[in-house]
Amino acid sequence: MRRRSRWLVAGALALTMGMAGCTGDDGAATPGAGGLPGPAGGGGAYPRNETLYTSGTQWGPPNSWNPIIPGYAMGTVGLAYETLFLFDPQKTELSPWLAEKGEWADKTYTLTLREGITWSDGKPLTADDVKYTAELGKIKAVPYSNLWTWLSAVDVVDARTAKFTFSDPRIQEWENWLYENPIVPKHIWESRSEADITTTANEKPVGTGPYEYLTHDQDRMVWKKKADWWATKALNLDVKPNYIVDIVNSSNEVALGLLLQGNMDLSNNFLPGIANLVKGDFKIKTYYPEPPYMLSANTAMLIPNTTKAPMNDVAFRRALASSIETKKIVEGVYGNIVRAANPTGLLPVWDQFVDQGVVSQNGFSFDTAKAKKTLADAGYKDTNNDGFVEGKDGKPVKLSLIVPAGWTDWMEAARVISAGAQAAGINVVPEFPDAGALDDARTAGTFDLVLNNWAGLSNTPWNYYNYVFQLPIQKQQFNANFARYENKTAWELVQKLARTAQDSPDFKTTISELERIHLTELPMIPLWYNGLWAQFNTAHWTNWPSSAGDAPKDLPTTWNNLWEMGSIKMLTQLKPVA
Repeated sequence: MRRRSRWLVAGALALTMGMAGCTGDDGAATPGAGGLPGPAGGGGAYPRNETLYTSGTQWGPPNSWNPIIPGYAMGTVGLAYETLFLFDPQKTELSPWLAEKGEWADKTYTLTLREGITWSDGKPLTADDVKYTAELGKIKAVPYSNLWTWLSAVDVVDARTAKFTFSDPRIQEWENWLYENPIVPKHIWESRSEADITTTANEKPVGTGPYEYLTHDQDRMVWKKKADWWATKALNLDVKPNYIVDIVNSSNEVALGLLLQGNMDLSNNFLPGIANLVKGDFKIKTYYPEPPYMLSANTAMLIPNTTKAPMNDVAFRRALASSIETKKIVEGVYGNIVRAANPTGLLPVWDQFVDQGVVSQNGFSFDTAKAKKTLADAGYKDTNNDGFVEGKDGKPVKLSLIVPAGWTDWMEAARVISAGAQAAGINVVPEFPDAGALDDARTAGTFDLVLNNWAGLSNTPWNYYNYVFQLPIQKQQFNANFARYENKTAWELVQKLARTAQDSPDFKTTISELERIHLTELPMIPLWYNGLWAQFNTAHWTNWPSSAGDAPKDLPTTWNNLWEMGSIKMLTQLKPVA
């Protein structure tokens, strides 16, 4: 691992020396192949001490600013559109944002907006916008359409007040909705058809956030700070960068080279050789100064498409799970900057809810011999002696495991998974399509096997099981249950969990039942806890989030869906280097 890391550090630096651009006679940077400003000191299109360069979210050209449907350009939600509340996953606290407060009374929830918030076109944010956004969930293709199976009505009380009436008050699920879903302006969106709402690119978005769309290209998204932002007056918060330039990823190695040169300030990519970078003279810092260096972010899982044979056979899925040597991924691919997942997949923050008895009885672990026996007992045989089992119909089984091209850590992990599966007699072949093609295959359900880590930080374990078991299955699965696994009993338990208080004995009992179903059926196979990749170059910006006692503790990430977990506050704490 150390040799590989040193090679990548040196190789990536050499690779990017010709990419970053040259400096002309006037001191301004002239774009190179990467179109970035030159080395520290170059001017470029945007003043360097006013511009934050980031990367790690976008793996394809920005082509959507639609905050309703996943796949939007970095910052669409968080920088442009905002949510009613924020959630701090380190403190596990919900705090008002666009909303001033929210109060439960039996089956109603009354929400009050802050005074004086306006959209970037000058129109006021009102309760009509909140009602309209919630009612978009009545469109089945909208990811939060399940909201209307337990929400009865939204009424506008006055310009700043909306009252939600529930047929089934699901406290945890509702709190999740409050901080995960951005509010959109009714006066712009109401003229769009249902089809347009879920397909529009929504170019030049009109939001309430601190930034507005400036421009984009094939390799970047550029946001510009607004002249005023409601939180500056209301909360004494002021974002420091005047420009945010988010660079589209081409590979982790290129991102590393840009970071080393000071042409990138924050990389949310996996970068190899973190120990060498942090200890070396590279001006690179991470949240923790020592292993594991990163905060935990989500659970990486192998997802079989359960609508296809043989992945629709639980015995085959269990054999596949037993064939994977996760330790090789944790140690060999990541050098122990990630942890092997508990078989349940619940993040460490929820350890108190893991039923060790269920894990002991139904869990899985690496055991090639057991994988082979499970296959044989289920009727999978290698009749042509090629080393791989055929399906029960006698036809060859060759499964494609897809991860995005350029995700070097996942590409290596896919190779480990493939090697383990093949050793057990399952012909799994890793393939690396571009991120857009992978998104399309995952959404449409045309894949065999895929790695995914969208089971992440949240206010409740309910969110994790909603991701695993969500029903009904749609033609296009945008953000949950990519395995397309149907289990009505599990889905009923997920809904029960949503309405149960965490301090109730029923909460733990319900999770135990869900763990039993998950570990028995294995619609998704938890492998490791992915890190919140965050590496900062301190040449141009300082006061990054850190575990140090006096440092900010906000999440240091640009990943979509994490701005509303407090990452937006990171931008208010940064300080430009003089």
